[in-house]
Amino acid sequence: MKLPIIIIFIFVFSFAVFAQQNRGKVMAENFSAVATNGKTFELSVLKGKVVVLTFWSTKCAICHSEIPKLNKLAESYKNQEVVFIALTMNNEATVNAYIKDNPFNFNLLPNSFGVVLKYAEKDGGGRINMGFPAHFLINQAGEIELKTSGFDKTAKLDSEINRLLTAKKSAD
Repeated sequence: MKLPIIIIFIFVFSFAVFAQQNRGKVMAENFSAVATNGKTFELSVLKGKVVVLTFWSTKCAICHSEIPKLNKLAESYKNQEVVFIALTMNNEATVNAYIKDNPFNFNLLPNSFGVVLKYAEKDGGGRINMGFPAHFLINQAGEIELKTSGFDKTAKLDSEINRLLTAKKSAD
């Protein structure tokens, strides 16, 4: 008696999981923020381009080691339809002091707590749950293609950026 119930449960559960995987991609939350160079970035204006959002902190040891890798990745896509944006909750004075010894070769947006709130997952108590560095890869349609965090994700980002650019070229 228990075996048929278990089989039915597994069957129903597998359909539920399959249905969730095929719902489609989630649209990236729009935001507007000012970079250290004074330029304003609005995500919705970047549709048609691949966008890499990296959330980081000046106090994050992993972030510190990832910056040179992200700089190289950004440089490799310099003349293509890819925009790299680094967002931090740190204020501009803290960021400016930090980048003297740790330069970024792409757009750096301090004071981005509001954007973090839009992208971070929340735990059961409503507290922010986001590991640093966190990367969100947004496709040309403005959908989140990839979410990842932690150490050494540049190879995965590179692969996915290349896939999106190749798919776009094939479609044109």
